Order: sequence, then structure tokens, then C-alpha cells
Amino acid sequence: MTPLLITIDGPAGAGKSTVSCRLAEQLGYTYVDTGALYRAVALAAVTKGCVPDDDRGLAEICTHLALRFENSLKGPRLYANGDDITERIRTPEITMLASAVSARHVVREYLLEVQRAMGRRGGAVFEGRDMGTVVFPDADVKFYLDADLDTRALRRFKELAAGESSIDLSKVREAMKRRDENDSGRALAPLKPAADAIRIDSAPLTVDEVVELMLRKIRASNN
Repeated sequence: MTPLLITIDGPAGAGKSTVSCRLAEQLGYTYVDTGALYRAVALAAVTKGCVPDDDRGLAEICTHLALRFENSLKGPRLYANGDDITERIRTPEITMLASAVSARHVVREYLLEVQRAMGRRGGAVFEGRDMGTVVFPDADVKFYLDADLDTRALRRFKELAAGESSIDLSKVREAMKRRDENDSGRALAPLKPAADAIRIDSAPLTVDEVVELMLRKIRASNN
């Protein structure tokens, strides 16, 4: 099978990360978590004391930010200027700031080139919010993974509660709702399914069922 470029878009909590990683493993492809790239910029902004609407400051940060993924026994690791930042970008503060900086043109232009460079050889699964609409409009196979807000909030709550007993489900739901509104309502590259994306509701399905459905769709598209 010719190496394909596959995109998986959708809102937070739809299961994109788990499904994308599992799908890439099944296909022997590279998994690229593009949301982590925006989180990396957000982390750099916090470190430098740069507010998310400071385009000049963000441009300066991007100019000196070298990002790369490396596979490891623990899964993909993200490095920024040689430092492993995989765990540091998974805080609620960075999550919200990543949504804010992702709406800035200067950040999107920088990461657009980073992502396209990563995808030139194919054989990759790119997970994000505008992979099939903006970054790779000519991708071989596009998926849009979704689920209702309550299902997504509960999933994220369980993830967070595993490491923090004081987390509150209602606050997780509210934060996710705001993130949905920010991502879908922004003028620049809003969250939406590509016209030719295969849409999947993950709410009633297990991870294995979603991956198997995607594999069937990929095989069908390649015949």
C-alpha cells in the first residue's frame, strides 16, 4: 500500500489522541499530535512572559523555536529546542493558552510550515483541528471524530482525575464548552469538518471499534 497522509480532526475529548496513536501503530505510520505543537508555543509564551495577543512577541518566539517529535517506549515525545516538554504542556493553563495562541495568524503560519514539512513523505496520521481543512486539504483520507459535550467532558474528567483528586466535572465541562466556542467561532481556521471528511461519532464506540472502522474506510479508499 502506498504510504498515505491521514488527517483526524475534531473537538477536545472526542478521542482523537488515543485513536490517532492506535491507528498509526496499526498502519506502521508516524503519529503527529499537532495540538501539542500549539501547546509548545503556549508554553514558550508563558516562559517568556508573552501575552497571547502580542503578535510581535509570538513571532520572535516562533523564530527561535525548533520543534520535533521522537518515538519512545512511552510513546511520542515532543522536544522544543532540545528539551523534552511532553509533560509540561499538559496543564489546564497551557490548554487554554494554546487555544488563544492558535487563533493568531503569526503562530498558524509558523506551524503550518512545520506541519507540512513533517507530512511531505506521507505515511503519517496527523491529529488536530484544521488538518483536513487548512493544513492538508489534499490529504488521502480525512476523518472528523466527534462526540456530544457531556461524553467528552466525562472522558477528560476521568483523565484529569487520575492525577488530581480535587478536579470538578462541572468545571471541566465548562472549560471544554469555552474551548469549543473559541475553536469553532474564531475567524482564522475555525474548527469544522472538511467537506470530504468521513465523520464518526465516537460516543457509542470503543477505541478499538473506532480504529477498526477507520481501517475499513482507509482500505476501501485505497482500492
